[in-house]
Amino acid sequence: MERIQHTITPVYDAQCRILVLGTMPSPKSREIGFYYGHAQNRFWRVMAAVLNTSVPQTIAEKRLFLLNNHIALWDVLQQCEIKGADDSSIRKPIVNDFTLIFDTADIRQVFTTGAAATKLYTTLSASADRHPTIYLPSTSAANCRISFEALVEKYSIIKRYL
Repeated sequence: MERIQHTITPVYDAQCRILVLGTMPSPKSREIGFYYGHAQNRFWRVMAAVLNTSVPQTIAEKRLFLLNNHIALWDVLQQCEIKGADDSSIRKPIVNDFTLIFDTADIRQVFTTGAAATKLYTTLSASADRHPTIYLPSTSAANCRISFEALVEKYSIIKRYL
């Protein structure tokens, strides 16, 4: 079990309309310094398919992709104890403060990616009452029971709020 401090800054600006929250950056994401950094994670491919555009490759392209599509991106937790990238192992979670994002952008809807992110946001975040979340399935390769096509279908709900 390792105590992890979140070090990746949130991506957002005043034009963002949705906030997508993961749980905590994976070891690979922390290594590269940006969200959904593991090559087998399907997040960027799913989002590109939903928005009918090419998959961003570099961190700069991913940041632009999010902002150009009015998507804010961060994680629920500021710190926790965790084994690798296993959300089920999370202990002693401390949630991020989302006030600055909500004060800066007109966030119409919050989405949480995966069961752990959803549970942690709804039970620990002071923002959850004013800004309830819609659950989206995890795009992790570990979530192999859901196909890429099914993920695209589920994630398509975000278009209603953009």
